[in-house]
Amino acid sequence: MSRRGFAAAATAALTAMTHGSAAPRPAPNTAGAPARGGAAAGEMRGMWVATVTNRDWPSRPGLSAERQRAELVAHLDAAVRARLDTVMLQVRPTADALWPSPHEPWSQYLTGTQGADPGWDPLGTAVTEAHARGLHLHAWFNPYRVALHADPGRLAASHPARRHPGWVVPYGGKLYYDPGLPEVRAFVREAMLDAVRRYPVDGVHFDDYFYPYPVAGQTFDDDAAHDRYGAAFPDRAAWRRDNVDRLVRETAEGIRAIRPGTRFGISPFGVWRNADVDARGSDTRAGVQSYDDLHADTRKWAGENWIDYICPQLYWNIGFAAADYAKLLPWWAEAVRGSGTRLYAGEALYKAGDPAQPAAWQDPAELSRHLALAKRYPEVRGHVFFAAREVAADPAGAMARVVADHYGRSAGPPS
Repeated sequence: MSRRGFAAAATAALTAMTHGSAAPRPAPNTAGAPARGGAAAGEMRGMWVATVTNRDWPSRPGLSAERQRAELVAHLDAAVRARLDTVMLQVRPTADALWPSPHEPWSQYLTGTQGADPGWDPLGTAVTEAHARGLHLHAWFNPYRVALHADPGRLAASHPARRHPGWVVPYGGKLYYDPGLPEVRAFVREAMLDAVRRYPVDGVHFDDYFYPYPVAGQTFDDDAAHDRYGAAFPDRAAWRRDNVDRLVRETAEGIRAIRPGTRFGISPFGVWRNADVDARGSDTRAGVQSYDDLHADTRKWAGENWIDYICPQLYWNIGFAAADYAKLLPWWAEAVRGSGTRLYAGEALYKAGDPAQPAAWQDPAELSRHLALAKRYPEVRGHVFFAAREVAADPAGAMARVVADHYGRSAGPPS
């Protein structure tokens, strides 16, 4: 996510001027997509708990089950103290699992060894402990990322990527499943829905990774899949967007069939398209655009109610030239207006007080100003903070300022 996985890359992309491209051609007919949405009461006050690279939790791999559990519960308690109501826990960071999955190996971020049983059930425990504290628990999945390295031999021997090497594309020093293969989409969907079958999760959550972020000078080699399945599309980009659309629609259908009432939400990169590329786009000069670079038509998903909520990662300060929070927030409000898709703003708590960030982030009131601005737009139904480590430690006092200014009372989770 732009530093859920990770923001440094996205910020660097934003500081570069974007390239122009032709206007999009009409997408293939997607009639029959699942209807989603519906008004709901309550305010989203969420936080992400990232497990990839042990970013937030566990603090390091190889801790005892008791220590891992204690750290997890401490994060939930920190959410309660900050008067939050929802936790997005990353349970499938790299084609692995933080529950006893029959499809994929145990995550290496628990024990240090992919496939090693940690001796407890983190997702099951998280659901139980969150509910005991009045918190909602959304299971956060990364659909296509296989590894943060490019060596299949380092994966667990039982890993599906080793059993099906044709599913995997190396790119940018990492491994990814190929979204253009129907068998890949079917597999990752079932691997994720296993958790929905097993646990009363309140939500299913995707981050911004679909096709990978561009790496200069490299090509994502999906030629074989495109040759086999892409002939009906005007170009490869349209075919790739359709592949991502299919995963979103099919996951929505699966959630609804397995556990009706469980919400499905996505937190995409904060810029759909720049206005100089597409008149429907935002007044931004982003070096990355989700529509063109990640092949994720996030605006369509929200407008057509394929998902229950959208939480764009608006990880920039008010006044930031390339992507101004004060311009992006109303753009997203307009994008969901009249739909049943709820809008939550993803907030970059991790930037507060970081000396490497622009001057605006040195003011602990910057995030509080974001929430004040959002009150002008009734479509904005809440905020989600990246991430748990900063919610707990709050080194710059920015979270305390948000709580003091906006969260004077506890709020029940959005229903």
